[in-house]
Amino acid sequence: MHTTLAAQLAQLELGHLSMDRGERTRAEPPETEAVEQTLAAIWSDLLALFPDSALEEDAEEIAWGLVNIFHRAAAKRGRQVDRATDEIRALIASADGSEVHSTELERQIDRAQAAEAAMLGLEWFREIAARLYLHETGSSWRPSGGSRLSHGAALTSAVVDGRDFLRARSESRRRAAMPEGQPVLFAGGRLSFATAEDAKTVANSVWETLDKLRDRVADMVLVHGGDTKGLDRVAAAWAERRSVAQVAFGLDRRLGARAGFRRNDQMLSLNPRCLVAFAGNGVLERLVIAAKAKGVHVVDRRGPLGTNPKFSARQSSASG
Repeated sequence: MHTTLAAQLAQLELGHLSMDRGERTRAEPPETEAVEQTLAAIWSDLLALFPDSALEEDAEEIAWGLVNIFHRAAAKRGRQVDRATDEIRALIASADGSEVHSTELERQIDRAQAAEAAMLGLEWFREIAARLYLHETGSSWRPSGGSRLSHGAALTSAVVDGRDFLRARSESRRRAAMPEGQPVLFAGGRLSFATAEDAKTVANSVWETLDKLRDRVADMVLVHGGDTKGLDRVAAAWAERRSVAQVAFGLDRRLGARAGFRRNDQMLSLNPRCLVAFAGNGVLERLVIAAKAKGVHVVDRRGPLGTNPKFSARQSSASG
């Protein structure tokens, strides 16, 4: 074998399965261009059936399900990689230098590599479908539970469930695809607007504010509440377009009325660079108070139509 067992173990700890044993051909995933064209055609033809029909309101749910097909398949392959990797570690730990042992180790690595190649291919399918979903709905695609990670090249933003993130953090380790960078908290509620133009103004304010922050914090990781109907949805879409990693802290419904305050504590435990605050409910207001108490800088946009409230107050005084 061309690498030592110690080197193999180091590679495995980093999540790589790259033991070199000469020329062995493996099937590759379909060509990227073919995948993109095929999925776009399927997407276009299928969703064209929904407008002006009895199923129009179901279009977004169906679109979500299309992406989820690839997500579930990739997750299944990922579990196969994990099981094969555990087998490889056990074999390395019990190495006796025999030909039989070496053959079994190579067989297990081949199995892991094949599962990994399939996982990466399916994740690529999912990411292309997720981009189509974003274009169709204006929302970043998230699985119903757990995280959306890309173990290969950063194709789009990783979307990490807050509980997964905290679990990895508490174990003093991070999975290879966990986002690294400076957390920036975002908070904004479900707002109602007098006109569509007002709604667009607030959405533009979210994007402009986050763009300016990203100019100053190049390695930012956007942390938000994962709400699919409020301003969190707008912020998540911004992160998707800008390929900024996201950590979404959903509410733990088992906690009842305490769920929002628990989420505040979890997000602030990340020691964020700053908090971007738009208008919202009382839980959001408590987050702003707690952030200031911890010395976290607050970018305040809780004024009318996503403006700084102090600036709005000065304008009102001047006009009065």
